[in-house]
Amino acid sequence: MELPARPWPTGLVDQLEPLVRRVLAPNPSPYTYTGTETYLIGAGDEIAVIDPGPDEPAHLAALLAAIGPARVAAICCTHTHRDHSPAAAPLAAATGAPIIGCAPLVIETGDSARSDAPFDRTYAPDRILADGESLTGPDWTLTAVATPGHTSNHLCYALEESGALFTGDHVMGWSTSVVVPPDGDMAAYMASLDKLHGRDDRVYYPAHGPQVDKPQQLTRGMIGHRRQRERQILRLLEETPAAVAALVPQMYKGLNPALWKAAGQSVLAHLIDLEQRGVVRREEETWTILT
Repeated sequence: MELPARPWPTGLVDQLEPLVRRVLAPNPSPYTYTGTETYLIGAGDEIAVIDPGPDEPAHLAALLAAIGPARVAAICCTHTHRDHSPAAAPLAAATGAPIIGCAPLVIETGDSARSDAPFDRTYAPDRILADGESLTGPDWTLTAVATPGHTSNHLCYALEESGALFTGDHVMGWSTSVVVPPDGDMAAYMASLDKLHGRDDRVYYPAHGPQVDKPQQLTRGMIGHRRQRERQILRLLEETPAAVAALVPQMYKGLNPALWKAAGQSVLAHLIDLEQRGVVRREEETWTILT
């Protein structure tokens, strides 16, 4: 999906529905689209904040202006990549709000730097939500929906009063998620997609890209897309054993080579899933289909 024409509404407050407002952070990139979208939940004097975003002074100032005199009952993060959770600590310091939501997680990646975003080492929640646990305010209820896969600690949040689901990076409005081993897990990601497809949410509000007005249609398409990628990998390995670096250009024709590394991470996640299912094996960097 191409980027929308500028100017983007960075720092402005978009009223999406009576209980939901959105503020766009100033961190656009090939992996964040126009930036991280922070959501403010509640129409009264007590609200929740979902995905406070990067620790950028301009974004924090925009959030505090949007919050105004309201009390922040909870600062909730979907996961702890550095474009999602670092603003939680300064926002908590400024408002006195607790950080409630996903578990902390730091993965050591050694020399193979992550291509999507590194983890936030500063994230320290006051309370971790389990799947199905809820937070309540005067006019809102947020229920945690565990969706591991993009990261092992990923949560979505369901707004019970309106049928909205805040999907973080698990389902985005502009692109499929990158699944990066060792923490990113394709089997878990697919199971989480199946879980969301079985729900009856009215709308998705992702952390990047536009809202999704046909959630079941999108998740069904995403499941089909991943299964098609798996079949593509198997077809190529039937022709000859190959390394990930050799598979990516054949699978992602027309993709900017600068994004091959990110695509290769998802290919690797598919291969690890296939290996665990006894379909392929690897010898060093080379993958072979088992017949």
